Amino acid sequence: MDPDTIRAQADRRRTFAIISHPDAGKTTLTEKFLLYSGKVAQAGSVKARGGRRSARSDWMAMEQDRGISIASTVLQFDFRDHVVNLLDTPGHRDFSEDTYRVLAAVDAAVMVLDAAKGIEAQTLKLFEVCKAREMPIITFVNKWDRPGREPLELMDQIEELIGLETTPVTWPVGPGGDFRGVIDRRDGGFVRFTRTSRGATEAPEELVDAETAAADEGAAWEQAHEEVMLLDEIGATHDPKSFMAGETSPLFVGSALTNFGVRHLLDSVIDLAPAPAARETVEGAYRPLEEPFSAFVFKVQANMDPSHRDRVAFMRVNSGHFERGMQVTHERLNKPFTTKFATSVFGSDRDTVDEGYPGDVIGLVNASDLRIGDTLFAGDAVAFPPIPRFEPELFWSARPVDVSKSKQFRKGLDQLDEEGVVQVLRDLDAPTASPVLGAVGQMQFEVFAHRLENEFGAKVELAPTSWAVARRTDAATAAEVRQLRGTRVLGSLDGTLFALFDSTGRLARTEADNPDWLLERVVETAG
Repeated sequence: MDPDTIRAQADRRRTFAIISHPDAGKTTLTEKFLLYSGKVAQAGSVKARGGRRSARSDWMAMEQDRGISIASTVLQFDFRDHVVNLLDTPGHRDFSEDTYRVLAAVDAAVMVLDAAKGIEAQTLKLFEVCKAREMPIITFVNKWDRPGREPLELMDQIEELIGLETTPVTWPVGPGGDFRGVIDRRDGGFVRFTRTSRGATEAPEELVDAETAAADEGAAWEQAHEEVMLLDEIGATHDPKSFMAGETSPLFVGSALTNFGVRHLLDSVIDLAPAPAARETVEGAYRPLEEPFSAFVFKVQANMDPSHRDRVAFMRVNSGHFERGMQVTHERLNKPFTTKFATSVFGSDRDTVDEGYPGDVIGLVNASDLRIGDTLFAGDAVAFPPIPRFEPELFWSARPVDVSKSKQFRKGLDQLDEEGVVQVLRDLDAPTASPVLGAVGQMQFEVFAHRLENEFGAKVELAPTSWAVARRTDAATAAEVRQLRGTRVLGSLDGTLFALFDSTGRLARTEADNPDWLLERVVETAG
């Protein structure tokens, strides 16, 4: 295809993730984006093909029971002549590894905060992971229609906890619970909002000049105006360069439930978030957008459709033009791969995808050979950097309750390991030894057990082990660690070696006594 066409199509793409803690309103905001894009006529459900049924973006039964997101969701829609690829992420720190994988596939992120709660301790790691990737982050302070913290206090908290300086673009008029509208700092005007019934339709917006706003809103306007002047004085103004470097974050305020501020936020994704750019390869070079097709797999999910029991590998297109049915090369296996069963996913519904461009996310159905981190390409060979698996923080054992279900247990173990639900750590020198399950948080084990029983028919017993902490290592250090008491070396699916210690104290002593040994965190965060 003509390189100019590919570049033009890439410029139309915006690929971003939404990241937040539970109950911050992430799912509601996602639905309102679809409302404002015209993808749905009324908020409250994600419509299936032909309107035959409704399908929530949280498709897994366990998600619906708990009211949280466990698996990432991919949604694509058009807005302002742009193609938006929205990746919803799990809303709990226990699934921060999955969030990290999603962030590898996007160009920006929207961080959603509850105006009353700010950044909560149990989900701080999610935001640290986002910051660790030096990713452009747009901040949305949600639920301003309810009582909450002062906006200046929230700005201080964000900078203190994750080192991200916020630069407000819109500023609330009226305290939390008495939300009148926002001052748009780009032009100084006041945007007054009007409620709609249950937020089911777009919120009417009235553009009001400063003089009229001062007369109508009184003390609320005066306070907001003074705060905006303070922001001007301290230089808290959007700077594209520092935003792109992941150092500052444009901040917007609103209420997803009532649709206040949703359009401003969606406009910011188009106006501020970057379009897809050339991606770095394992060799340190960059694959230009106009080069032949290339993509990498960032997520594998089985049984999204229980009636078909299928397996979908989600890939991010990095370059070129994708055409369904094209034959490409599977880089890890060095063999041809056919892309006949290409699909887009909208909630639990899917449609056949005939083509795609850089930034698009495409699902490949029943691609059993694909794993997280795999590269597919046409033309000159290329490989993109692997997506690291976090060092586990919890270590449990698992066995089938019914030994006659051992085959199903092993099949489910392998499948959920490939999906990254948990890490199955094995002794590479003793393949028949019982594996250790590694996870960032306990809820991963609950999902593991739930899915093994409900999807593979193998009920399991889980129990914690004596291991307390793990660090990534190499073969040379692993040989030394094996000689120590209270340690063990196990390998993950992608070949990463982890040194396990029975206490943080033993790890600390080992590091102090052997500074040349490789014992490192996979992803450095403040936690």
